[in-house]
Amino acid sequence: MYWLELAGETDAFAAREAATAATGVDLLAPGIARTGGIDRSHARRLAYTRAAHEAVARTDADVDAAAAALRAASLDRSGSVAVRARNVRGTSGISTEAAERELGGVLVDRGFDVDLDDPDHVLRALFSAGARAEHDAIAGADGGDADLCALGWVAVEAARDFAPKPTDRPFFQPGSMAPADARAYANLAGAAPGRTLLDPMCGTGGLPLEAGLVGADAVACDAQSKMVRGARENFREYLDGDGLLDAGATDDAERSPDWHVARGDATALPVPDDAVDGVAFDAPYGRQSKIARHELADLVAGALDEAARVAPRAVIVADRDWRGPAREAGWTVDAAFERRVHRSLTRHVLVLRRGDASGIAATETAIRAEETEIRADRE
Repeated sequence: MYWLELAGETDAFAAREAATAATGVDLLAPGIARTGGIDRSHARRLAYTRAAHEAVARTDADVDAAAAALRAASLDRSGSVAVRARNVRGTSGISTEAAERELGGVLVDRGFDVDLDDPDHVLRALFSAGARAEHDAIAGADGGDADLCALGWVAVEAARDFAPKPTDRPFFQPGSMAPADARAYANLAGAAPGRTLLDPMCGTGGLPLEAGLVGADAVACDAQSKMVRGARENFREYLDGDGLLDAGATDDAERSPDWHVARGDATALPVPDDAVDGVAFDAPYGRQSKIARHELADLVAGALDEAARVAPRAVIVADRDWRGPAREAGWTVDAAFERRVHRSLTRHVLVLRRGDASGIAATETAIRAEETEIRADRE
């Protein structure tokens, strides 16, 4: 079992993204979830999970209770250690310094050497209290009260190897998506080494760029020639050769990803049936009531139809809820989220799977569990 330390302000969304790298994600407390197994290389690519910790003990958010739990726990480690405590989002009222001293003392009593600079193992103590998030698509997200200390050995920390912020890229346009958000949406759409992600409304290319940085092949289209040229410029900078390494490509990306950018209509994609593994796009917002020759509703409905033709899963981001058109296009809505960007913009995020692809999640869960067991045997 692992404790997941979530990031961002929306725990339900973070837990759903974490589920692309973990099995049976269950929200426990503000900023903390648990999972039965994790794909460590995939976990490094997550946007809204800080780290995964191999579970040692769980108790109330109290230093004395945490120390007692650590004294009683089975510790299958040797070598030097350090304790790092965190008052998650300032919710628990715990002194992290006091917690580190107390828990460090327990480890010394149990025969460990403490090395604060370069330890062999780090014990993380996560203290959290307050109401859990509430969301019907996330296990444990019931809005109930929580009071928790989760003790665990740090197993993997997210690389947070996003592309530079949009204003620092060769091609930029106002309204470009933040890199962490783009990474999360790409992950939710299935981006991973060996897979291909398509963005039919790519704009400056931020979303497929993040897919490429996690090792996926990227296909991007846009109706505007300027955007096509600009996305190509950004991809050349960050997805080709040394540029990929400079942007922080993950260790398991054995080669630079393939990428293609073309001018195209999202309602008539120049792509064969079932040609890609996932589709993700940021739909035009209401202020753009007419886009090229399409009305907004027709554009989004047509794009959803085409996405269902070429891929078994999709993520759509928009300034409104497009669940109706998504279902009409044959999609099943696995989850829907509202994510506040600023006072005048809330993003609606739909995580979709095609009606004939109901076994995808179960199959991938089984694969991740098998990969986790294999890695555990090797370690």
